[in-house]
Amino acid sequence: MQNQQRPSDRRATAELLARHDQAGPRYTSYPTAVEFSGAVGRADYEVCLAAANEAPGAPLSVYVHLPFCEERCLFCGCHVIISPDKDKAAPYVGLLKEEINLVSERLPERRQISQLHLGGGTPTYQSAAELSNLLTHFFSKFQATPDAELAVECDPRVTSEEQVDVLASHGFNRISFGVQDFTPSVQEAIHRVQSEKETLELIERARTHGFRGINVDLIYGLPKQSLETFEATVERVIEFGADRAAVYSFAFVPWIRGHMKNLEETDFPDRDLKFSLFAMARERFLAAGYVPIGMDHFAKPDDELAIALRERRLRRNFQGYAVIPAEDVIGLGVSAIGDIRGSYVQNLKKLSDYGNSIRDGLLPIERGVKLQGEDAMRRILIHELMCNNRVEKAFIAERFGVDFDSTFAVDLERLAPLVDSGLAQIDDQSISATPIGEMFIRNLAMCFDTYWRDKHEGQDRQTFSRTV
Repeated sequence: MQNQQRPSDRRATAELLARHDQAGPRYTSYPTAVEFSGAVGRADYEVCLAAANEAPGAPLSVYVHLPFCEERCLFCGCHVIISPDKDKAAPYVGLLKEEINLVSERLPERRQISQLHLGGGTPTYQSAAELSNLLTHFFSKFQATPDAELAVECDPRVTSEEQVDVLASHGFNRISFGVQDFTPSVQEAIHRVQSEKETLELIERARTHGFRGINVDLIYGLPKQSLETFEATVERVIEFGADRAAVYSFAFVPWIRGHMKNLEETDFPDRDLKFSLFAMARERFLAAGYVPIGMDHFAKPDDELAIALRERRLRRNFQGYAVIPAEDVIGLGVSAIGDIRGSYVQNLKKLSDYGNSIRDGLLPIERGVKLQGEDAMRRILIHELMCNNRVEKAFIAERFGVDFDSTFAVDLERLAPLVDSGLAQIDDQSISATPIGEMFIRNLAMCFDTYWRDKHEGQDRQTFSRTV
């Protein structure tokens, strides 16, 4: 019988970390984004959209990327455009509206959405009027289902009550606030200074409009963090009554995001302290009654994420964990990623190229990847592990007509050391993470990733962030 205790012995978990912490994917997709290439382009997207249109009545998920920020946060790994001058960013909403037209024209029979997510960048960089203009146009082309999840990411430093009011008037019901850490020295180190007061005021404003699933983002592993100060931040989030919290591992990837070189590496918590920061946060959220969701989220027991986890219908895509299933995801905006009919497609990353494509009336696709061979089967298996910490062998065997144990014989051999470490359990019916193994769920998923095995494992070059 494997250890079923919640991870409270930090010495023991530090030993596990020393053995199993490594670079690896986050599995917001499979194959992961490092497999994307120019071999998949605009013509492929046209074919995918035509196929998606043949499923009338099936709702879509839509992601809209609003990349602008007034200033750069040094911890940020997102694709952003820094522009203190908002007049320079004003044409972007017009480009988005034209892309909405281009996509909707190709989906005449598929205009319902069950999920809309505004991400960034900083979506609330756009003024209340610009947001309303964009959303009015979007909803003139696509209609939300009655139970649709309409979500937005907000930076409390630049979000006004008027913007929250406008979003609510368009039916938005989910909101996520970036906090990272309330400690002044940490905020100064990462160039992200914000007060508890402005965050709490916006949370309360959202509540008055009936927003639910109100989320707060935290990050562990940042410069100058300590157990004592980060615990104070966690306690404040709990006191705020956040419905959900995400506690992300800081991904230090200066080879991808050059601005991270401005961080003082000597100020980073070491590996053991970094792990202890997450272990502490997990303990505090669990003690406050929150339910662990996936590898780094927590939700109140009556929150829809927690309910979906209990009912084993939790979903995960590039926007994070969700409860609304949508087979196809449309990405709109510079660098946005879509997941359509067995292919991932990504828009052009350079704003000028994106704008030229839109003005020429062309779908702005730069690269992507098509699922091949066992990709679809392995994608579902990894998705089940990442969402539900468990995969039923019969589910995979029956869906794909395979003998599970023989098909995944090599993968199960690779999983064996994690079973020996008490991170996973295998029996005749299923594979599951133990409670402590939930913190290493990426490691479990990597055992089933043939791209990792064949192309990336053991390479010296830096590609992925650390798994914990």
